[in-house]
Amino acid sequence: MLLETKYGNVQVIDELLPLAFQIIRFKINDFRKKAGRRGELNPVSVDDLPLASGENVLANLERQELRRRLLTAVAQMHGHCRELFRRKLQGESYDQIRVAMGVESINTIYTWDHRCRQQLMKLLGVKREYVV
Repeated sequence: MLLETKYGNVQVIDELLPLAFQIIRFKINDFRKKAGRRGELNPVSVDDLPLASGENVLANLERQELRRRLLTAVAQMHGHCRELFRRKLQGESYDQIRVAMGVESINTIYTWDHRCRQQLMKLLGVKREYVV
């Protein structure tokens, strides 16, 4: 159909045959690309796929437990530690925290951060030197 509509002026078979094969090659390549994007070339059995909800149940429970423990530990902290963690979780920089908390030296904020992290680790029962 494409040969008749778009290339109707080509009448010589020596020109028409290579043109027809080139069009067929393009059509086959387009079909393969489309089938590849749709996943039709290498189908995966549904039985081989992992269950999406089953995999994440344990990770979700661990994340919820850690969140609960963190909230409990931060609630036990007093003064500048709670404020420091709140502002860090809001995405403020150390300098913004320094200005908001009315501290003159940024080194004081660094020291508070280090000590508050150690206190948080102690409340969580973590034995490492840092909390990610």
